[in-house]
Amino acid sequence: TAYSIATVGCNFHCLHCQNWRISQVESGIVGKAIPPETVVKNAVDSRCQSIAYTYTEPTIFFEYAYDIAKIAHEKGLKNLFITNGYISEEALKEISSYLDAANIDLKSMSDGFYRKACGAKLQPVLDNIKLYHDLGIWIEVTTLIIPGYNDDLEELKSIAEFIRKIDAGIPWHVTGFYPSYKLNDISPTSAGILRKAVEVGRKAGLEYVYQGNINEGENT
Repeated sequence: TAYSIATVGCNFHCLHCQNWRISQVESGIVGKAIPPETVVKNAVDSRCQSIAYTYTEPTIFFEYAYDIAKIAHEKGLKNLFITNGYISEEALKEISSYLDAANIDLKSMSDGFYRKACGAKLQPVLDNIKLYHDLGIWIEVTTLIIPGYNDDLEELKSIAEFIRKIDAGIPWHVTGFYPSYKLNDISPTSAGILRKAVEVGRKAGLEYVYQGNINEGENT
């Protein structure tokens, strides 16, 4: 089990963010300050085996995450990033010795999608997925499939092939979208397109492909 933590804010501004109430806070301080030592103690007391830095984006509270991760390792806990992959090479290398795993969003293979839907760029994400892997950090990749935005099968094939070229053993999670934030008028992802995405991933040579945010498909 993982002890999950986050701060407010994000370096992306995704139109479809499912945690927008904390990721897109405009001003003010929300929550309370908890020292790194206390976070680790709470995780240990809760009998968790790891700490997950999640919900928003761990790179925006990098110094805090670094301090927690270092202490967590000293106490025998693992550290997991759930991240959009937008981090500098220097920062990732600095924390890599304390980071055990990461689930990285690869939202699209279109830079236009990243600019329009997230206010970001694609290439740094691609570069960092490879860097995480090269640094020996266990990685899994997640793609949230949004109808009409990134559900083209050829694009999904491009994502799967990109992952395979790094390592066919990297798990790929294709997950269902539900109306949220500024995309409230978009229909949820159908089970059919998720099944097709799984098939695309397997045909591309990926060994582990899962569908999520739906009542089936999250087992090997």
